[in-house]
Amino acid sequence: MSAIYLLRRFSSKPFSRFHRNIFFSTFSKESSPPDLSRTTRTIFTQRSVSSSIWFFPQSKISPNRREFSTSVETNPTVKSFEKIHVQSGVIVERIHKNEEEEEETVSRVNVERKALREESEAEKEAWRILENAIVRYCGSPVGTVAANDPGDKTPLNYDQVFIRDFVPSALAFLLKGEGEIVRNFLLHTLQLQSWEKTVDCYSPGQGLMPASFKVRTVALDENTTEEVLDPDFGESAIGRVAPVDSGLWWIILLRAYGKITGDFSLQERIDVQTGIKLIMNLCLADGFDMFPTLLVTDGSCMIDRRMGIHGHPLEIQSLFYSALRCSREMLSVNDSSKNLVRAINNRLSALSFHIREYYWVDIKKINEIYRYKTEEYSTDATNKFNIYPEQIPPWLMDWIPEQGGYLLGNLQPAHMDFRFFSLGNFWSIVSSLGTPKQNEAILNLMEAKWDDIIGNMPLKICYPALEYDDWRIITGSDPKNTPWSYHNSGSWPTLLWQFTLACMKMGRPELAEKALALAEKRLMADRWPEYYDTRSGKFIGKQSRLYQTWTVAGFLTSKLLLANPEMASLLFWEEDYELLDICACGLRKSDRKKCSRVAAKTQILVR
Repeated sequence: MSAIYLLRRFSSKPFSRFHRNIFFSTFSKESSPPDLSRTTRTIFTQRSVSSSIWFFPQSKISPNRREFSTSVETNPTVKSFEKIHVQSGVIVERIHKNEEEEEETVSRVNVERKALREESEAEKEAWRILENAIVRYCGSPVGTVAANDPGDKTPLNYDQVFIRDFVPSALAFLLKGEGEIVRNFLLHTLQLQSWEKTVDCYSPGQGLMPASFKVRTVALDENTTEEVLDPDFGESAIGRVAPVDSGLWWIILLRAYGKITGDFSLQERIDVQTGIKLIMNLCLADGFDMFPTLLVTDGSCMIDRRMGIHGHPLEIQSLFYSALRCSREMLSVNDSSKNLVRAINNRLSALSFHIREYYWVDIKKINEIYRYKTEEYSTDATNKFNIYPEQIPPWLMDWIPEQGGYLLGNLQPAHMDFRFFSLGNFWSIVSSLGTPKQNEAILNLMEAKWDDIIGNMPLKICYPALEYDDWRIITGSDPKNTPWSYHNSGSWPTLLWQFTLACMKMGRPELAEKALALAEKRLMADRWPEYYDTRSGKFIGKQSRLYQTWTVAGFLTSKLLLANPEMASLLFWEEDYELLDICACGLRKSDRKKCSRVAAKTQILVR
């Protein structure tokens, strides 16, 4: 009996139609299979149906390739798995057992469906737009512009490369086998991290990543010019807000690059390790806050205008949690980093408990809040944040389904933001910030409230919109964030890829396929808008840029994830049971009170 082995194609050039058929090299039982940790990676391509196989050696895989589990210290008594994922449908799974002989199994995953799948006209146009959006620096690709609308005479900052905007573009390139642009992006933005950042004679802490950058050509003399990267750390942004999410997205993308390409050498570089540490130190710095969540100002993430999300918005907390887990996987543990790793572990434990326990709302929790007593002064208080029952909005009572729930948009003393924020809830599923039951309930709510959150175009950035006095007071009468427009419950197609990833993790890809099919009917005809307006997402946004790059990239990434579920599995996290046993509060040794985590353990456990 023979075993079939296939190595993943990795190239800096896109797949052509002539390279879609895959050859398999077979090895007899007597001959040993190649040791993938030591041998040269090889590409198998087809020149014609009758032609022979051509071999193109690539860079060698490091013999010290690490196993990135969610645990800092691996247990030698537990099985570990190393999967080599293949884009065209074959997975080679190597199982390592306690120094026993390695067993290798090969499974075929819908080879015919993937190899023969034809791209739609929308996909072909999307790829053309994405490739035309590529920005080059000194001849090398370093990112994609935010929008590339030829009819836009005043692009403002849409001609820049944004870190958060580039993430879906990066994933599309990686899933297609093109890693060079992502590697360049990660390294060049890392260099910008160390630049001096000053606004009105004040400089923020080390580790801050820019919101965006632009390649500019400057004259050195009359005959010589030079290309430079011009970053924006928020000093030019509307409202002068620092981009808190940029560093978190950078860490998440760094992990995704290693997982998909198998190139972990980038993570191991000293400058990259230093960059991770600077971001983590900035996020974990001590302050006055009593909660494990990050305290941020309005406009510090995708919602970059005044929308009442200052405090502890879910979007930032879910990205923070993901970045913590990524950092724990990628940091080399040594004397200089062990204290940081310990702090990361402690914060992960506290943050997961806090979000699961206090941010979760379903019909049972709403009824509990409805009966809250206020002004409780006690360590045993039920209403810990002094939430007034009158804060429960009337729309919520009838809106929330019996079998669904979601994570609050924000929580701080005497304030709960009951709006549903899509990105924060989707990323909570992807990162396992919520429990499996909570994650399932979020998708149940999505399905039950499909017309509200999906409508004619996926997906609402939040629901519902701020209207009337709420809009005037909270947004400051922002003419761009009018009700059911832009960040005020507009529909953003770029959120498709995050919804797709969440659905695939929970084993419900049919929901993502349904939303993607809905978007595909309109996006190409509408010229790939940035966002849509109205309660159901029927109209193109009144100030929406066309040919928006992350709209294009979100669509393509969703397509690629659904076509490659084994690749999608590299991008999400499973439940980390070790976090349930970690408690860093120190209250167990105190006579004042036992840790509330112990009392709530039964609610936090998975099943």
